[in-house]
Amino acid sequence: MKFISTRGGEKVTGAKAIVQGLSSNGGLFVPEKFPQVTKEEMDEMLGMSYPERATKILMKFLDEYDEKELLSACEAAYAKFEGPDPAPLVRLDDGVYILELFHGPTCAFKDMALTVLPYLLRKGCDICGITEEILVLVATSGDTGKAALEGFKDADGVKIMVFYPADGVSKMQKLQMCTQEGKNVNVVAVKGNFDDCQTAVKEIFSNEQYNEILAGNNVMLSSANSINFGRLAPQVAYYFSAYLDLLSSGQIEEGEEIDFTVPTGNFGNILAAYYARRMGLPVRRLHCASNLNNVLTDFFNTGVYDIHREFYKTTSPSMDILVSSNLERLLFEISGRNAKLTAKRMNELKTEGRYEITEEERKAIAEIFDGGYANEETSVEAMYDVFVDTGYTMDTHTGCAMKVAVDWFEKNKKDETKMVIVSTANPYKFPQDVLYAVTGNDVKDSFKGIKRLHAATAMAVPKCLKELRDKTPRFTKTADRKKLFEEVLDFIKGK
Repeated sequence: MKFISTRGGEKVTGAKAIVQGLSSNGGLFVPEKFPQVTKEEMDEMLGMSYPERATKILMKFLDEYDEKELLSACEAAYAKFEGPDPAPLVRLDDGVYILELFHGPTCAFKDMALTVLPYLLRKGCDICGITEEILVLVATSGDTGKAALEGFKDADGVKIMVFYPADGVSKMQKLQMCTQEGKNVNVVAVKGNFDDCQTAVKEIFSNEQYNEILAGNNVMLSSANSINFGRLAPQVAYYFSAYLDLLSSGQIEEGEEIDFTVPTGNFGNILAAYYARRMGLPVRRLHCASNLNNVLTDFFNTGVYDIHREFYKTTSPSMDILVSSNLERLLFEISGRNAKLTAKRMNELKTEGRYEITEEERKAIAEIFDGGYANEETSVEAMYDVFVDTGYTMDTHTGCAMKVAVDWFEKNKKDETKMVIVSTANPYKFPQDVLYAVTGNDVKDSFKGIKRLHAATAMAVPKCLKELRDKTPRFTKTADRKKLFEEVLDFIKGK
C-alpha cells in the first residue's frame, strides 16, 4: 500500500508515512486507495480479541509490516489497559451505546493509538533504513501529550517533546504531563492556545532551515499527533470492533447500519470512523460533536470554514480547537482527491483564516456527516440527565456528544438506527466539572473533586490519577510560541 499527500507531489510507503509524519509540502498522508474489509473477514474477526482485530485492520494499510510481529506489539500495547477489553461497549438505553475508550494507561482515547505508535515508528525506521535519532514533536490540547509521553518514554533511539497551552488544559491533564517519568521526554507550556501550539509545530516541520539544523545533529522529526497516519490507523480499528461487538451480542443484524456520535476538536477521531465506512463498515451517519468552539458545526451547516471567531476556554479543553487539521483529509476526498485544490484551501486558511467549499461538496458531506454542539450549560444538563436516568457517569467531552445525540433523536423521533456514542476520557480526568454536573457541588481542589465524585458515583478511581497527588512536577517551563525551535535545540543538545 502506497500513501500520497493531500497536497500532491509525494508517494511513499506506509512505513515512510509514519516515520515522516507530514509530507514535505505540509500535506497529510492518505492511503492511495481504501482497502476493503470483506464479509468473510468480518465473520473471521467476530471471534477475535481486540488486539487481533486491530492487527487485521492495521495490516490492511501497513502490508510491509510483519503480521506476527504487529500482533505481538498490539497484544503488548493493549495489555497495559485495565480490564479484559480495551474498548468495551456499554448499553445505555434501547438502541444507544457508549464506546468506552478511556481504559488505557493515561485514561484517554489517545491511548488506543499511542500505545501502538512507538512500535509502528521504530519498526518503520528499520524498514526504511533510518538510523538518525527520531524526535517526536507533539502539540496537545490535553490528552495526546500525556498519552504520547507515556507511550514513548525511554524508547530506544527516540526523544519526545510536548507543547501544551499554558492555560488551556485541566489541572489533572497538566499534572499528568508535567510529572512524566522517562529520560527521553520534555514538556513545555506555551503562551497561547492549542492552535498556537499546533501552528508552531507545523512550522518546525515545514521549515527547511530548521530541518537542516536538525539533520546536522543527526535528528529526524516525526509526529504523534493525528496528522500522522500512524496515529489515525489504530483508531479505525475500534469502530470495527464496536460494530462486531454489537453483532456478536445480537444487538444488530448482519449488515445493519449504525450511527456514531463523536466528540472531536482536531477531527481525527471522527475521520477514523469515516475511514472505517470507506473500508466497508456499515455506518449510516456520523454526528460530529463540538463544544462552544463550534467551527466544525458551522462548516457542516454552511460550507464555510472560518476561524475569525471568539476562542472559548471550556470544561472540555481537548476540544478547544479552531483549526481542525484532519479536516484536510476529508476535503481531499470530497473534492475528488484534488490535491491542487486542497493545497489552495489550506493556503487560504493560513493566509486569510477561511475557505469555502462548493455547494455540491457540502451536500456530499451532508449525506454522511452532520454537526452539532453543546455549550457549557447544555453539556452539564446532558451529563446530569444521563446520570439521574441511568446512573452512568461521563466526562465533559462525552457530555457534549450526548447533547448532540439527544438533539438528533429529538429532531428525528422515528429514527430507530442504533447509535454509538464515543466516550473519550475517564470522568476523573475532569473531577471538579463532572462532580458539578452530577451533584451541583463545586470544589476548588482536583483531588477533593476525585474524592467526592467517587462518593457520589462509586466509580473506581484509576491508580494513575490517584498517584498524581504525591508526584513533584519535573517540567515547569513556559515559552513564547515564536521561540519553540530554540526549546527544541536545547532539548536535543541536552541543555
